[in-house]
Amino acid sequence: MRLPPDPALLYPDVLARGSLAAALREAADGCLAALLDDALHPAGPLHAAVAAAVPHRAPLTVSAWAQVRRWSVAGEEPRQGMCLVDGWTHDLAEVARAARAWRDGVPLEEVRRAAPFVHLTGRFEVPDNDPVRLAASEWQGLRRKADEMEYEWREPYQSLVEAAHAEPALRALYPFTSHWVLRFSATTRPRLTLVGPCLTANGDGTYAVGTSMVASDLGLFATAGEAVACAVRHLPAGLGPVASGE
Repeated sequence: MRLPPDPALLYPDVLARGSLAAALREAADGCLAALLDDALHPAGPLHAAVAAAVPHRAPLTVSAWAQVRRWSVAGEEPRQGMCLVDGWTHDLAEVARAARAWRDGVPLEEVRRAAPFVHLTGRFEVPDNDPVRLAASEWQGLRRKADEMEYEWREPYQSLVEAAHAEPALRALYPFTSHWVLRFSATTRPRLTLVGPCLTANGDGTYAVGTSMVASDLGLFATAGEAVACAVRHLPAGLGPVASGE
């Protein structure tokens, strides 16, 4: 097994400053230099977190890669722990600019403009944690992820996601995936309430509807639309708007 390089070889400048947090303070013309100590947290020599000035953002995490000199960032919303932005770069100054924009609470698109390596996951911010809006945000993130897939079965999977989103009865639920199986909940994270069947896009171009993740006991269909129609027929009666998963 190949061992990772010595961090001292990849990050001598960072280790010389004592921590990644200290190096970030100096990067990008000191754009983080004025932050208070409790806003820029060391999390080991090669990890750091930059607290946001707004309550609907968790701290932006910054991490060094082990195999090559590269930096990763991830920014989540605190209620559900779902990622809003991520990305990687070789430029620590760019990381500092992204961290400053995240810290200042500017819109997500402006975070990316400040640091173009930042990738938007598609989810949007819901400061008041309205469950209906959180479900809409999750649908947007799910559709973005399906559109950006590079796997060979991207097209059938994206067709399934788009067909489900186009159906009002399913669009009103909170979507999530497990092992690429599309599922639905009557409540948001962190406590999901599973409702309805599971939908799967198979490698052979068919679509399965089942009562479990590995089943097709409710039907196997040639099109995503047929599978979605079957799923809707098996939804329980009396579903109301998405509720908060406290």
